[in-house]
Amino acid sequence: MNISEQTYIKERLDDQIDWYDKKSIKSQQHYKCLKGLEIALSALIPLLIGFIEDWKVWSTIIGVFGVLITGIEGWLSLTKCHENWIEYRSICETLKHEKYMYLTKTGVYDIEQPFKTLVERVESIISKENVNWANLNNSESRGK
Repeated sequence: MNISEQTYIKERLDDQIDWYDKKSIKSQQHYKCLKGLEIALSALIPLLIGFIEDWKVWSTIIGVFGVLITGIEGWLSLTKCHENWIEYRSICETLKHEKYMYLTKTGVYDIEQPFKTLVERVESIISKENVNWANLNNSESRGK
């Protein structure tokens, strides 16, 4: 398959940068929202402890908060929002770096035919991430 530089940059590189950027932002939002809720619930527990003597319902509310905190932390651990946010952002920035180094013909792209090097490096970055993701999911499904 023969593909032009402009087509590759637009349909592959820019598309991947956009995908990783959106995934990073979404993972960051989920993580910060859930972590913020967890922190707020945790901070309310010591305050509400003082009201237990006046209204026994507060002990139930505090217990529910504890369950919610545990559930949120479990969900964050299971979905790996924080790790995905960092990983997706790192890959996005690495792909941007490759793109701008290529466009300015600097570093490893300061050669006669830099397009081949760009494709090899970009595909290597994407492939490595896919392998890491597959390994992570396989190890989790085996209970490791």
